[in-house]
Amino acid sequence: MEKKTNIIQNKTFDFAVQIVLLCKKLSRENKEYVLTKQLLRSGTSIGANVEEAIGGISTADFSAKMSIAYKEAQETSYWLRLLYATEYLDKESFDSVHQAYVEISKILFSILRSSGRIR
Repeated sequence: MEKKTNIIQNKTFDFAVQIVLLCKKLSRENKEYVLTKQLLRSGTSIGANVEEAIGGISTADFSAKMSIAYKEAQETSYWLRLLYATEYLDKESFDSVHQAYVEISKILFSILRSSGRIR
């Protein structure tokens, strides 16, 4: 049986991979560990919470986990902007990963609005 494609699930997984690779690069090349650890935690948490939402046992559980995923996305944006502002990230790297965040954030917001979590 073929598994149904879930856009947000796929996008957040791909984003987590992008974040892990970026954090590896920042640690290796820039010897930056404190902000990178924060980015790694929040950036990978988005997809983990989406996975939990999909496996949720109730509509309320689904909405709560998607809400956490959205909040983690907002935090990830903060760390990305801070790393860019402090010149750990160049414009090209920032633009690439931040654009992916924007897409994910819009989808999560739409999911929350349609689930009644956001009015």
